[in-house]
Amino acid sequence: MSINLYFCNPVRLKEPVIVKVMTIKTQQIRIEDFDYPLPDERIAKFPLPKRDESKLLLYKEGKVSESIFKHITDYLPEGSLMVFNNTRVIQARLLFQKETGAKIEIFCLEPVEPYDYALVFQQTECCRWTCLVGNLKKWKEGLLKKEVQLDGETVILKAEKLQTCGDSYLIEFTWDHPTCTFADLLDAAGVLPIPPYLNRETEKSDLQTYQTVYSKIKGSVAAPTAGLHFTPEVLAAIDAQGIGREELTLHVGAGTFKPVKSETIEGHEMHTEFISVRRSSIERIKNNLGKIIAVGTTSVRTLESLYYMGVTLASNPDATAEELIVKQWMPYDEMNNKLTAGEALQNILDYLDRHQADKLVTATRIIIAPGYEFKIVRGIVTNFHQPKSTLLLLISAFVKGDWKNIYDYALRHDFRFLSYGDSSLLKVRKDKK
Repeated sequence: MSINLYFCNPVRLKEPVIVKVMTIKTQQIRIEDFDYPLPDERIAKFPLPKRDESKLLLYKEGKVSESIFKHITDYLPEGSLMVFNNTRVIQARLLFQKETGAKIEIFCLEPVEPYDYALVFQQTECCRWTCLVGNLKKWKEGLLKKEVQLDGETVILKAEKLQTCGDSYLIEFTWDHPTCTFADLLDAAGVLPIPPYLNRETEKSDLQTYQTVYSKIKGSVAAPTAGLHFTPEVLAAIDAQGIGREELTLHVGAGTFKPVKSETIEGHEMHTEFISVRRSSIERIKNNLGKIIAVGTTSVRTLESLYYMGVTLASNPDATAEELIVKQWMPYDEMNNKLTAGEALQNILDYLDRHQADKLVTATRIIIAPGYEFKIVRGIVTNFHQPKSTLLLLISAFVKGDWKNIYDYALRHDFRFLSYGDSSLLKVRKDKK
């Protein structure tokens, strides 16, 4: 059994006004202080032929060095537990052509009806998604139609624009085949989305290289790119060394590429991200506190969000779906930082037990920026992120402001940047549980 929390999509949740000193200081961080020069030639447009031959930057207590990714096991602390995001990127771009010849692109962001990702991919008649629409001015009204070839048959896929949802749209998809699922349609007709900063079209090779080797659960529109470096050989070496491996799911949305346009981060609205974590995983994480290494910033956000869900349950054991979502500024209220990580995770375990559930399915809007106090994560495997991005803010928070030291080294030593680029292993001191 799993607990599924359904949200009225695409309603934007209002953030409470928080007046704690810690929050105000964090909110006033100027994004221009997290800029750095990134020449286009340093952005990796394609991955290396062998994933694990990429460079690995090592950071510990202010010291920077480098190695090759396939040797990462040499630098993992004994007894560590690595936590991976097992999401799988979907072919979320659907291209339609009107009778007039106008081309319209529909980019599926997140499901609305049904809200559950597993259920929406199983639908055989219709479903609704929140979508971005390209060339919208050419689609004022009416249905869009597309012929999809599936197992030798022609399926007619239709799209109807129902309502505006901020800068996105509620789109209803319908099709005329009783056994064809929406997952089948995306696989047959969809295009895999690659990051816009690659400045190129999706190629056939991206279907393999833009997925982690351990991806399982469909739902992301962007890859958890720190995981792209892992190969079956590296995973086997991790197991052989006695390093633990655990998985969770966070479906990465297009908001991960959303730049911070406001002068301070107070004006930046974080997107909602779907997460799913098994009860057994939460219990294992609780039993290994102080040893957790998150693979990717998506795993970081999921793990740290668990703490604040546990905080909510401490004061409201019967929290509703909306109450359990981690709000953007919740971590910066000092009143929400009283529990130990172990206590917070135990609250979630008790909550799942009361509901006889084996999985927590919910969402988060957490922002991790300087001033944030990490509760669960003690090490991060991550790539090199865009200037003036929320991901760079997260890295700065983790290394306590020393991000320039890391990025200057990477720039001077010919590291490749962004999704298909090289990676880093960032470690901090061990804290109390």
